[in-house]
Amino acid sequence: MSSAEWKVLYSTIQAVDKATPRAGRRTVYSDVLIVAMYFWTVWHDRPRCWAAQREHYGSVFRPRRLPSRSQFCRRLRGARCASLVAAVQPRLAQSDVPTAFMFLDGRAFPVGPDSTDADARPGRCSGGFARGYKLHALVTEDGRFPHIRVTPLNAGESGGARELVAAATLGGVVLADGNYDDSRLYDAVSARGALLFTPLPANAGRGNHYQAWSRLLAAQLWAGGVPPCYGRRRAVERYFGQLSAFGGGLAPLPAWVRTLPRVRLWITAKVAIYHVRLLTRSAAAG
Repeated sequence: MSSAEWKVLYSTIQAVDKATPRAGRRTVYSDVLIVAMYFWTVWHDRPRCWAAQREHYGSVFRPRRLPSRSQFCRRLRGARCASLVAAVQPRLAQSDVPTAFMFLDGRAFPVGPDSTDADARPGRCSGGFARGYKLHALVTEDGRFPHIRVTPLNAGESGGARELVAAATLGGVVLADGNYDDSRLYDAVSARGALLFTPLPANAGRGNHYQAWSRLLAAQLWAGGVPPCYGRRRAVERYFGQLSAFGGGLAPLPAWVRTLPRVRLWITAKVAIYHVRLLTRSAAAG
């Protein structure tokens, strides 16, 4: 980790802290410190207990005082610290800046078959079925993940996508694979001023059940062959790959990250770290 990357992340944590209302008296260890310690831990792929040990800090980040392990874990479970971690991600991803084409996709995070994690649910993943969790994401054409959602693996793609779209600033066209073919999702995207485009079956538009007008429009476009714009969707596979293609990236869940609150916090922090890299590389390039 470079000092430039850490400065971007730490300044974002401070900005989010100032913008988030505070209830009650000030604590001995600030929320900024607790959240920064957590990001430091996630960046190094270590469990939470690792953060409470002085020898694990260096010149890039060296707090004057550290809370005990129990204090750190208790504070991180608090609502405000969790909300700060969640707020850092969209700020770094510039969630209010859409691109003309955007993508909906997801990635499964299975856990071991013998895991006792009560929140992990069975669902489809690459190669078959497993128990675990899923990252649902709305991705921009320039590789940002402005809106994400983490659910158990049995959550459907279209349901998770509707929640993402409801709070998103969209561009002109949203591309997705056939798992997102749902009239309710088509309506949700069109309500935000964009057009959803997914592969459709040959008989699309001929049934008696409700079909969104935008889905019927997509069926007409497909009738003339595969529209050239749909080829842009291949970029989302590359961006999901780039989430893991660096030290400290979003690899499979480690053994100490279990239950939905911990998984959600871990994945959110990893995606935020990915955006730190994007910002520093962009600044260095130009």
